[in-house]
Amino acid sequence: MSVIVVAGNPKPGSRTLSAARRVAEALTGAAPDAEVDVIGLGPGLLGWGDAAVAEAVAAVSQARLAVVASPTFKATYTGVLKLFLDQFGTGTGLRGVVAVPLMLGAGPAHAMAPELLLKPVLVELGATCPAPGLYLRDDAWADDPAVPEYAARWSPVLDACTTAVLR
Repeated sequence: MSVIVVAGNPKPGSRTLSAARRVAEALTGAAPDAEVDVIGLGPGLLGWGDAAVAEAVAAVSQARLAVVASPTFKATYTGVLKLFLDQFGTGTGLRGVVAVPLMLGAGPAHAMAPELLLKPVLVELGATCPAPGLYLRDDAWADDPAVPEYAARWSPVLDACTTAVLR
């Protein structure tokens, strides 16, 4: 199975990227095959046809499982992640990809953000999101027991979906 993590944090090498790696590893038992640290794509995100952006879009589109992560900014996902997601075709760009929406935040006030804000855009792009979105506190993600609990509950579902979802 091809597993990719996408981190839409304005800081390169962020906690968001590390948390996405942790979630992917918990779900699959292995490190992700690839990662996209969206901020590293730079100004190419602002237009169409940038080679590095196209390569990142292709990598995500061809993955079987994608953990798509963002910090919570102004009660939603980041603008840099939105710029990246805008590069995918509506309804088809993520067809065949099973996605896990993941968001980090400072407290419980935005705990529903992955489910209410990030998951719908992933589905709009064609992804299958059979598990609920996951929200982690940005000061506790590294040892949050919610990650292994989420993996224990949802790994079998995600694994079944990655083999059943047709492109």
